[in-house]
Amino acid sequence: MSNCIGLFGTCGDSKWRVPFIEKFHLMGIEDGVDFFNPQKDDWKPEDAVIEAEHLANDSVLCWPVTGETYGLGSLGEVGFSILNSIKMDDRRDFIVMIELELSSEIMVWDRKGKPSRESKESLRMRALVSEHLKKLRLANVYVVDNFDQMLEIALRCYAANATLAPYRKRFNPHLKNVGSSYFSCSETSFNPI
Repeated sequence: MSNCIGLFGTCGDSKWRVPFIEKFHLMGIEDGVDFFNPQKDDWKPEDAVIEAEHLANDSVLCWPVTGETYGLGSLGEVGFSILNSIKMDDRRDFIVMIELELSSEIMVWDRKGKPSRESKESLRMRALVSEHLKKLRLANVYVVDNFDQMLEIALRCYAANATLAPYRKRFNPHLKNVGSSYFSCSETSFNPI
């Protein structure tokens, strides 16, 4: 596990990551936050390898599913990721926010005034995933209502991991011989917008 905040969730033309990245930079070099931003203008298929590595190893995963897109990929990924984390040794934190409504720009209505199949499926999946997440009894899953809550919890989880990392390395028998890169985000992943 690397102490890194993964900014997953809605991509496309979404700008939700901008205030997070600005906040991370404002914290300065001394107290800076390592983070991974999978949204790139020049995304290539080989970037999927780096993204999958962060998805599997980042200590804090932010996962907003905004109403800007149908979000079917993000909704599927959040469920898959949380299911993968249900292991005795997983100490990662998941912070999820699901907007239950679609923006007017993408909401499509059929001739009868009902949501189109794509819109209806997105709304259904959002409601189902949101309710299922609320029923999970996992101490490392946070379901938030807005970006301010997401940012606050992400920074607190990141700080807690930074505090515990030297103790885990020193006293956890499974981590004693693990290199320092296990506990920090790879510099090659730093990807500001």
